[in-house]
Amino acid sequence: MTRERRNTENQRRDGDRGQWANKTEYIMVVAGSVVGLGNVWRFPYLCYKNGGGAFLVPYGLLVISYGIPLFLLESSVGQYTQQGFITCWRNFCPLAQGIGIGQAVMKLYDFAYIIIQAWVLLFLVFSFKSQLPWATCENTWNTDHQISDSSQNATANQTALTKTTSAATEFWERRVLSMSGGIEEIGSVRWDLALCLLVCWVICYFSIWKGVRSSGKVAYVTATFPYTMLLILLIRGLTLPGAWEGIHFYLYPDLSRLADIEVWMEAGSQICFSYSIASGGIIALSSYNRPNNNCYRDCFWLCLLNCATSFLAGFVVFSVLGFMAHKQGVGVESVVESGPGLVFIAYPQATAMMPFPQFWSVCFFLMLIFLSVDSHFATVEVFITSISDLFPKVLRAAGRSEIFVLLVCLLFFLIHLTLATEAGIYIFQVSDYYGCTRTSHYCMALCECLALGWTFGADRVINNIQEMTGQRLFALFKLCWKYIIPLVSAVSFVLYLTGYSHLKINDYIYPDWVYRVGWTMSLSSVLMVPLWAAVQMWLTPGTFRQRLHVLCQPVEDPAWKRREMGEEMMTVELRKTEETA
Repeated sequence: MTRERRNTENQRRDGDRGQWANKTEYIMVVAGSVVGLGNVWRFPYLCYKNGGGAFLVPYGLLVISYGIPLFLLESSVGQYTQQGFITCWRNFCPLAQGIGIGQAVMKLYDFAYIIIQAWVLLFLVFSFKSQLPWATCENTWNTDHQISDSSQNATANQTALTKTTSAATEFWERRVLSMSGGIEEIGSVRWDLALCLLVCWVICYFSIWKGVRSSGKVAYVTATFPYTMLLILLIRGLTLPGAWEGIHFYLYPDLSRLADIEVWMEAGSQICFSYSIASGGIIALSSYNRPNNNCYRDCFWLCLLNCATSFLAGFVVFSVLGFMAHKQGVGVESVVESGPGLVFIAYPQATAMMPFPQFWSVCFFLMLIFLSVDSHFATVEVFITSISDLFPKVLRAAGRSEIFVLLVCLLFFLIHLTLATEAGIYIFQVSDYYGCTRTSHYCMALCECLALGWTFGADRVINNIQEMTGQRLFALFKLCWKYIIPLVSAVSFVLYLTGYSHLKINDYIYPDWVYRVGWTMSLSSVLMVPLWAAVQMWLTPGTFRQRLHVLCQPVEDPAWKRREMGEEMMTVELRKTEETA
């Protein structure tokens, strides 16, 4: 069989599941998935909070010993098996398939982050007004305890802030969120926010409705556009008065913080979230690669891109915060916030102080829109992929894939309408705090390394990677998979539990039933691993040792190996036919 005919046959057989059209699409989609809002609002704040430039020491060490090895492990698993994060475990250790089921539960909680995209979209719409609504105190939602941000001065600011709130804060809390008194007061649906939520789900649907054939094309725009905006905002930020004071505040090294174990935990947590590791996403996205793709090289470039983006975003954010501090006559620490406060209060406040505020506001929120769009559609895509791999004949039949994607998007739009209510921020914070937490990430990372590094065997994993890429890995990877990552994950998990504190928003304390629901959410993913193992051990016949032996052995060859075997058989049959003729 000629090479051209063989490639055509491969494409025909891959048609049902699909593959990336080229290497660039894979890089774009994965980059869009791992580079998200966390790079903008989480890394800069963590760097400032945990020792400035000194934070880069634990962060860099954990990138080398934790982030990159686990990223490579997951990308090689997906590429080798050509399966999503649930069914891939049949090729390594069927007993560990509960890892994939637990990661599917984690993805369902991740869907809630689309509400951030809806908030950003609403801010973007208001950015086109002739007067930015968060810059004045003459709106219907403002109270008597509010002052215009632009009117603050150095002498009045210190006393005024104790009795008043800023225009940006009131716009965020009273106009966008319309916050109720607590989670018990659901209130009504904010229909403008619900409309933005609908638009976001529509964008998500049309980004992935054709699988990798559509998501790969969309990523060309969504993954590159934020860097254009980031560069524009960086140039603008560095030219603002006070910018370098903010950058000094961002990077000033406090070496004493290196002795604090919490700093190391924060660094590990940031790597898990920003690299999207231990949640199954990398496995599913890599499963669309060709088997001979050099995942070893891709791993280093993608991890480097993620770190560089986080570091660069810090300059963008803190140059603007330095400008705000200079303008208001206060220290930079007075305007530093993390999470929604940084994106929806501090930065809009800063744009209102600049010349041509609408332009800078549009640039900023456009960047956030594209950062959140590709992260979210990648999350939904990997969930769809993994569920479809469970039922390929049903969900991959002609026309059914699009219907399945539509049903998933419609169902979760209806569920997420609760996030567009007056209690939406309280519900979202519960999902964020308990749904996909350090607990889940550390447990999944630990289980992955135990299943692959010990049960299947780190040497066999290395041989598989060499078979695909032609490159032999450094011994450091084996050391990380077998010892360092499991140890770091286990210690971090224990420290997280011992240092746990209840979720609070400002002065609001949740009812006790919320904390019970929250822990149920956290355990719902983690418990899938032992529950699946227990059920499989019970269903498998034989003695305990026989069952364990059977369930720790791969049950099928990877899809690409089956294709190669099929091609060899076809070649033999073709030769026999030609000889007979």
